[in-house]
Formats: sequence, C-alpha cells, structure tokens
Amino acid sequence: MSTLISLVYTLAAVLFIWGLRLLGSPATARKGNMVSGIGMLLAIVVTLLSEQIVTFPVIFAGLVVGSALGYWMAAAVQMTSMPQMVALLNGCGGAASLLVGSAEFLRAYQLGDAQSVPAGLATQLSIIIGAVTVTGSLIAFAKLQEWMTGRPITFAGQKVVNGLFALAIVVFAIWQIVVPSPLIGPFWIVVVAALLIGIGLVLPIGGADMPVVISLLNSYSGIAAAMTGFVIQSPILIVAGALVGSSGIILSQIMCRAMNRSLSNVLFGAFGSVSTASGRSAEGLTVKSVSAEDAAMQLAYAQLVIVVPGYGLAVAQAQHQVRELAELIEKRGGEVRYAIHPVAGRMPGHMNVLLAEANIAYDKLYEMEQINDEFARADVALVIGANDVVNPAARTDTASPIYGMPILNADQAKSCIVMKRGMSAGFAGIENDLFYKERTAMLFGDAKGSLSKLIAEVKSL
Repeated sequence: MSTLISLVYTLAAVLFIWGLRLLGSPATARKGNMVSGIGMLLAIVVTLLSEQIVTFPVIFAGLVVGSALGYWMAAAVQMTSMPQMVALLNGCGGAASLLVGSAEFLRAYQLGDAQSVPAGLATQLSIIIGAVTVTGSLIAFAKLQEWMTGRPITFAGQKVVNGLFALAIVVFAIWQIVVPSPLIGPFWIVVVAALLIGIGLVLPIGGADMPVVISLLNSYSGIAAAMTGFVIQSPILIVAGALVGSSGIILSQIMCRAMNRSLSNVLFGAFGSVSTASGRSAEGLTVKSVSAEDAAMQLAYAQLVIVVPGYGLAVAQAQHQVRELAELIEKRGGEVRYAIHPVAGRMPGHMNVLLAEANIAYDKLYEMEQINDEFARADVALVIGANDVVNPAARTDTASPIYGMPILNADQAKSCIVMKRGMSAGFAGIENDLFYKERTAMLFGDAKGSLSKLIAEVKSL
C-alpha cells in the first residue's frame, strides 16, 4: 500500500507541475487549472487510504462544508471582486497552516514530548508564516473591498514596532525549538506577534500595489503549506507548497520589475502616500474634452484601435460594453487589440481575467512588450480607467516617483481618448502628463455609461 501511495503522490506532483506550466498562457490556463485539479483530487483520494488520518465522518464533513463554501464563492463572487476573493483564499491557506502547526505543537505540549530541532523549526515556521498570511490577507481584502482606505497607513515608529514584533517572534520561536519540552507561554507570544506583524506589514502598502501583495501573500501561503508538509510528513503537501511559494515569489519579482521598483520598496516604501508624491504641476495646462459623438466617429473609421484597460474598467464592470464596442468597430473593417500592463488592476492577471469573462478572444490580448511598438501606427488608443501605467512622466520626469517605470505608449498613438470620471490623480498622487498632450482628448463619465453612449453612436453611423 505504501508503494501505491508514493506512486500516486508522484503522479499528483507531476500533474501539479504540468498544470502550473499550462497556466503560463491564457489559451491553456483553463486546461492547466483542470490538470492541477485532477492532481489535487488524486492526492486527496490517496490520502484517504493512509492510516494516519482522522475518522472518515470527520473528513466527509470537512469535504461537504468546504465544497459548499467553494461552490457558493465561485457562483456568487463577481469577476470584478476576484482580487478580494483571492486575498481571502490566501488567508484560508495561511489559516490552515497556522492551525495544523499549532495543533502539532499543542499535541507535543500535552504529551510532554520534545520535538527534534528540524521538526520544531518546521512547526514554528508553519505557525509564523501561516499567521502572517492570515492577517495580512485580511488587511489586503479590506483595502480591496474599500472597507478601509487604499492609501498607505503609516504612523511614527511603525518600522520600529514591526521590528520589535519580528524580534519577539525570532527569540521565542528559537526558545521553543531549543528547550527540552514545549512551553505554552512562548507559543502564544509567537502566535499573537505573528498575527500583529501580518497587519503591520500590509497596512503601509497602497491599493495599487495590491497585485504584488496578493502574489506575495500567495507565496507565503505556499511556503507555510510546505512547512506544514514537513510537520505532518506529507510529501505531496511539501511539493504543492513549494510550487506555490516559488511561483508566487517569481511573479512578485516580475511585477516589481514592471514598476521599476524593488520588492523592499513595495513592502516598506509606503508608495502612494501624500508625502512621497512628487512631480510636475498641471498649473497652466489645459485638457481637451471630447463628446461621445466625436469619439464614436474616430472609433468607427479607425483601422487600428488599441484598448488600454485599467482598474476603472473593473470598478464600472464595463467589460461587456468594451467587447460590444470592439465588435462594432471590427464589423466596420477596423482591428481592435488590448494592451495589458503587468500591474493593471488589483491582482496578477486581473485585466486578462476580466476581459476573458466577457468572451474576448485570448489572441487579442497583448502584453506590454508585444504591443508597445504598435501604438505608433494605431489610429486611436482608448484608455479606460488606467492612469499611472500610461503616464509619459515615467519616461521624462526624473522628479516623478514613477520615473523609470515601463509604461504603455498610449501617447504615441495618432489619437488618444481617455475615459475617466474626472481629473483625479492616479495612485502615485501625481498629474498624468498624457491628459495634457495635444493628441489626447478626455471623455468624462462613468466607463460603463460612456461606453454605452459610444456603442449607440457607432450603431447610428
């Protein structure tokens, strides 16, 4: 039986790796999700054959409750709220590791057993990383859900407080590892300090950095799961956790490069607070507005339109109107492409998922490196709810906090139409030079309403 279990675990690990590979492309992402799901199903089934489990009624009850919650979340959560759900799921993963690690420690405490150094280290890491992930994910959820401000929350001595919590965690975690028998006092200190530092680490991070934060918290949940795998001696959990942890770290680094910032700057820089915002003033500059009728005329006769989606599109839930407008342009002989910035939206791949939900073909979605050279020949760049990712100041203004960040070259199109509610600054807190360019016109209003007007006008031509 043990040989069979090992073989199935190996097959499940292979399916995890294959599924992760398929997730690298939008065209194969759905298949990759299915392959990974089959691997997880195999892992669950073969685990039931192990004798080191609780009773089957308990397992069955857990499966029923978990499946019901998962189905409800998948059916009820809007695609625009997917970042919040991902944040919660990261928190659930961290909570599972925290609870398993704590249960293992408390079992040893009740029995008076001394854990070996490797076992003790794995247990402490499972508890610490799991606790940080739980509270960090809840704060990320609250910011994304707008239950609290998306701006960085800072206070005097914040880094010192976080440092003291980190010191307490290290000291008391090591204490528990090296003492001959478990101690309940240091255990609770570590748990509480880790929960608090999870809050302290995410509070100073602004809402526009949430793609990196979510990816990093996902990595934390994977690392915690891997540590938990060592605690309960589960090879498949170690493999799955390591895959999630490593891929999350890699994705976080990719997005940091896309913003020309380091991971430490994202985590500790309080980027987006008023004190960090700097850049040229818009005093004396004017913007041109455009009516829906005139904008529709440009779009209807354009040969190439590049749509730049941003978070404003997601908030307005206007992805279906974008698709309908694109179809009208294509029926008139034009071509429509979509330019996706790596950190557009509020989670990795947010815009890709949002547009796919509206049945927009994958082959029309282009990453920044693929599409940037095409803006120069585009008749119209249609910017919907994006801000800092199209700000030319990133190229020219050395005083700008976003200087050096790779951006989409929307300003190089023959005509640029920017759809926004108003002239509010982006997350970086600076004016967007694009709005004042000669070839730029602003179409003010809610994205969904404005797109609906454009659709009606194009139909009437």
